[in-house]
Amino acid sequence: MHFSDPKSILSTNNGINIYRGCTHGCIYCDSRSLCYSMQHEFEDIEVKRNAPKLLRNTLIKKRKKCMIGTGAMCDPYIHLESELRYTRQCLEVIDELGFGVSILTKSTRILQDLDVLKSINDKSKCVVQMTLTTYDEDLSKIIEPNVSTTQERFEALKVFKDNGIPTVVWLTPILPFINDTEKNLRGILNYCIDAGVYGIICFGFGTTAREGSREYFYKNLDKYFAHLNLKEKYISVYGNAYEIQSPNNKQLMKIFKTVCRDNNIVSDNNKIFDYLKTYEDKTMQHIQF
Repeated sequence: MHFSDPKSILSTNNGINIYRGCTHGCIYCDSRSLCYSMQHEFEDIEVKRNAPKLLRNTLIKKRKKCMIGTGAMCDPYIHLESELRYTRQCLEVIDELGFGVSILTKSTRILQDLDVLKSINDKSKCVVQMTLTTYDEDLSKIIEPNVSTTQERFEALKVFKDNGIPTVVWLTPILPFINDTEKNLRGILNYCIDAGVYGIICFGFGTTAREGSREYFYKNLDKYFAHLNLKEKYISVYGNAYEIQSPNNKQLMKIFKTVCRDNNIVSDNNKIFDYLKTYEDKTMQHIQF
C-alpha cells in the first residue's frame, strides 16, 4: 500500500472512494481497466490518508443533507480496512453530521461497523448493497477468490434485515458459459427473497471487457477454465466487444423479472437508483406538535 493526501474527496454525485485498487482478486474486475488511469499496480492500494478529515470539512460546508455513496469503484472493505479503519472513520463523520449513506461491498467486514450503520439509519437512511454473482460456493471461490463467499454475504444481508437496515443486491456481472444458468439465478434470487432485500440491480446477464480488465480476465480463464477452452470461446464469440451478453440473457431476464414481481422486490434500476440517492431525515418524524 501507499498513502496519498488528495485535495478533494467528494464527487459531484456525492460519492467517495477512500481506497484505490483492490485485493479481492475478482477475475472480471472492471476497475482494472486502463481507462481509469490508475498510476500504480492494482494490488498496491492507494490509501487516502486524509479522507475522514477531508470528508468532515466538505460535509460541514454543504447546505443540504444528502446521501453519501461509497464502493462504486473500489470496495471500502478491502483487507486493509481491518487495520486502518478509514471507512469506519468516514462513516462516523457521516453519522455525526446527520447525512445518509449508501455503501456497496462484497465483504462481510462491513458487519464490524454495524453499530454506526444502525446509528445512521436511525437518524436518516443507510442502505447496504451487496454484489452477488455466483450461488455455487466452489465456483464463487474461483471467480471472487479473496473475499467473502456468496453464502457469507447472504448471511450478512440477513443480519442487516434483522437490524432494520434496507439492502440492495447487485446481480452483476454474470459470466457467459460460466454462471449464466437458471440454477445459479434461482439460487441467488432465493437468497434475496430470504434476506428481504429492497431491490436487485441487474443490467442484463453478461459482463463487460475493455483494455486492462480483459487481459486479466482472459489470464484467469486460462488458469481456471483451460479444460473448457473458454478464452478461445470468448474471443471467437465476442472478439473485442465491450458488452458481452450471455446467450441465455432473454430467458434469464424473464425469470428474474417474474420472481422479483412475485416477491415484491424492486427490479427497476432507475427506481432503485432514485431510492439510493433519496435522503431521509428521520429526526423530524419524532418531533411532536
